[in-house]
Amino acid sequence: MGEKFTTHIKSRNGWFDINIIELFQYKDLTWLFVKRNIKVTYKQTILGPLWLILNPMLTVLLYSFVFGSIAGMSTDGSPQLAFYLASNALWSYFATSLSQTSTTFTSNATIFGKVYFPRLTMPISTVLTGILNLLVQIGMLMVALIIYKLQGVQINTNITILLIPILILQIAVLGLGCGIIISALTTKYRDLTIVVTFGVQLWMYASPVVYSIAQIPDKIYFLYMLNPIAPIISIWRYAFLGSGEPPYFYWGISWIVTMVVLILGIILFSKVEKTFMDTV
Repeated sequence: MGEKFTTHIKSRNGWFDINIIELFQYKDLTWLFVKRNIKVTYKQTILGPLWLILNPMLTVLLYSFVFGSIAGMSTDGSPQLAFYLASNALWSYFATSLSQTSTTFTSNATIFGKVYFPRLTMPISTVLTGILNLLVQIGMLMVALIIYKLQGVQINTNITILLIPILILQIAVLGLGCGIIISALTTKYRDLTIVVTFGVQLWMYASPVVYSIAQIPDKIYFLYMLNPIAPIISIWRYAFLGSGEPPYFYWGISWIVTMVVLILGIILFSKVEKTFMDTV
């Protein structure tokens, strides 16, 4: 005899109607979105996947010229190229994840209005897509470190490098949480999309991306480290370069902030997805 299946159809209007099991059941769809995102990104481009290398390299060279050579900002004794490669790899992944997930509803309103699937698969696939760029930049960083080592430059890569997967997971979760909060709000307040680009730039300068955390005055150090990105980048850079000191205490606070942002984001996203077609 064939198996019998029972389908229950019910309204979902509450703030906590979140079906995590259903999200897992649609994991194949999530990976399809990841493949689609990669193809669309480099479709009809002259250099194609080469932009994975050229884009971060041009950014790092610009940082080295402006903040290193002209502004003379300290890199804690690390080579400028390695310092900015390390910082930019993690920051660009976070910034891209946040920016792209923040337009989830407005960019995908057409497909959302035609077929049902867990809406969270879309921003999750966006965050997973960015890992490809991150891995390429990590590879570039490792090549740079090997070259410096061969030249006799002191690079203190240490055991903290084992924390790299955890740092990547946290930055992905934080980017997802912030992005889906903004995407939920932009269904009603469209001008927030304009603020996002400007806000991400300000956030970068409020984080130790282009400068060493040692340059932060003691009187504002505590407030500065409440920025969840600051301890993540500090530990990330310490793992690869051995520069600075790993702020583990503030990293713990950063994890608390990250989880709160994710939970609030999922709740708000879940609430908005039920009615967003009436406002988008």
